[in-house]
Amino acid sequence: HMLDMIAMFAAGDARTALNTLEMAVTNGEIGADKTTVTMEVLKQCIGKKSFLYDKKGEEHYNIISALHKSMRNTDPDAAVYWLARMLEAGEDPLYVARRVTRFASEDIGLADPRALEIAVAAYEACHFIGMPECAVHLTEAVVYMALAPQSNALYKAYGQAGHEARRTLADPVPLVIRNGVTKRMQDLGYGKDYQYAHDTKEKLTTMQCLPDSLAGREYYRPGTKGEEADFGERLRRIKAWKRQHQGPAKD
Repeated sequence: HMLDMIAMFAAGDARTALNTLEMAVTNGEIGADKTTVTMEVLKQCIGKKSFLYDKKGEEHYNIISALHKSMRNTDPDAAVYWLARMLEAGEDPLYVARRVTRFASEDIGLADPRALEIAVAAYEACHFIGMPECAVHLTEAVVYMALAPQSNALYKAYGQAGHEARRTLADPVPLVIRNGVTKRMQDLGYGKDYQYAHDTKEKLTTMQCLPDSLAGREYYRPGTKGEEADFGERLRRIKAWKRQHQGPAKD
């Protein structure tokens, strides 16, 4: 009868059947000359499907993708469900916390800077407390991410900057912002005409910090959601000031 239950549960999957049998034997009552598997133990093994969750297999990546996309789609209910699917199957909570931390900057960023703080705090809580208690900390983080205003501006900024950095790895650092720590460096022009922003009234300068080949490039383009709208407005004011003062600063 018990073997029939395992066969029905496996539904034709031999690996599942063997894994179930192994788990049942492992959790059986070990005697002097035999191991006894009770019906209660078997039901617990069948009820707990952790052995079906391969942490390196396709289902692992499907479920973490489902969590990520549920948060991105502003669906806290689905996000908590996929979180539970992973944790109940035995996933390392620190892995989940790392993925949520990535989401906090990739999909939210400066639209809500606190998202990263909450994600890191959840990671620390998982590290200190562990499962099952830390499940509630991850739930807090996942729901927060799902409800936060979203922006992928930081993700796109680094994507473009990284591409151009790889293309221009040999481009020299502008002399004006080089670190002239020796007299020889200073004689070569390192740091010459450097403008110290703190010495100005506006705490702004028109100094060019990008290599000449990339002058004027804009990598960070703020979104319009949440706090990033405020960051965007400040950046617009800064760029307008620099354009207005560009001429006099170069004379």
